[in-house]
Amino acid sequence: MKTSALTRAARALRLPVAAPPMPVPDCAAVLGALPIAAVVLDAEDRFRFANPAAELFFQQSAAALRGHSLRDLLPEDNRLFGVLAQIRAHDAPVSDHDLALESPRMRRIGVAAHGAPLPEMPGGVVLTLQDGSTAQMLDRQLNFRGAARGASAMAAMLAHEVKNPLSGIRGAAQLLEQGASEGDRELCQLIQDEADRIRNLVERMDMFSERPVEQAPVNIHEVLDHVRRIALSGFAAHLKINQDYDPSLPPVWGNRDLLIQILLNLVKNAAEAVDPREGEILLTTAYHHGVRIAVPGSQERVDLPLQVMVRDNGPGIPDQIRASLFEPFVTTKRGGQGLGLALVAKLVADQGALIECDSRPGRTSFRLSLPVPPPAPRRALAGVAA
Repeated sequence: MKTSALTRAARALRLPVAAPPMPVPDCAAVLGALPIAAVVLDAEDRFRFANPAAELFFQQSAAALRGHSLRDLLPEDNRLFGVLAQIRAHDAPVSDHDLALESPRMRRIGVAAHGAPLPEMPGGVVLTLQDGSTAQMLDRQLNFRGAARGASAMAAMLAHEVKNPLSGIRGAAQLLEQGASEGDRELCQLIQDEADRIRNLVERMDMFSERPVEQAPVNIHEVLDHVRRIALSGFAAHLKINQDYDPSLPPVWGNRDLLIQILLNLVKNAAEAVDPREGEILLTTAYHHGVRIAVPGSQERVDLPLQVMVRDNGPGIPDQIRASLFEPFVTTKRGGQGLGLALVAKLVADQGALIECDSRPGRTSFRLSLPVPPPAPRRALAGVAA
């Protein structure tokens, strides 16, 4: 390789040789490498660039976004347009937080927006959008796990303090029934029935107890088809259950029986929420990057790219219970015990997965984020631990 005369002279004099300048990547490459959504909008708010994270944010490819206006996705009165107007009016960066980007085509809550003018493009803005819903989802998941642990402690207490006395009460009622009058026999039978009801409730609570979960690669589409067959042959026989699967989805890492129980509970809730004449349930699967959680007790982080969604067209979940939806004894059903979704949250957490709910009138979605199978050595260790 040839060297310049100055370089040869510097070496001869033992002088330090300046390093060649590092190549500067172009702006598109820099924006493309960002882990948060970044877009470039022109003066008419048309998309001129969108990085991969923005494709995930808007659930559209960059090619589909390019040339379309932000107004095609959001109503004119959305606060984000006020942010863009301030950037252009003051020719300076502007930030806003806790934005709600809602329309029939998208719904993002708790979004942080940071924008700056582009001198090379009159009226142009580079805008980054960070979805706070993932952080909120992780925070809610911790609350769900705490609620599950509280239910576990309650289950142990109830099992110990209630089941034994109940057996004595029921046995005494049976003995009294043998020599009682007709009217008193009815009361004895009532005591037995109520004792059975309380025992069944305690046994349902016992499902919250902490048990090791054996996990393996599971074909989630086979699980969904199994759940769909059960539903259509029973509680959802009068409904339409549609499917929209990603056929390239790899196996999930979980417990097949528990996944069936989770999804069966979600589909049953959906079936009970919708109109019997016009109700529809949609089961979907998809692969999405971006969600990672820490493994308890280690520095390891696990990807949760596999998403399974159960969506219905029911009236939606009331605002007053949405924040506590997965806690025990929270229900809107008449006669309901409020343990179904609490159990779902517990079983999801046991498998290192996440669950979130998005609800509005006419569209309620429960979305599971599940891990892929770990590499073979870790998989073997997980099997031993289980």
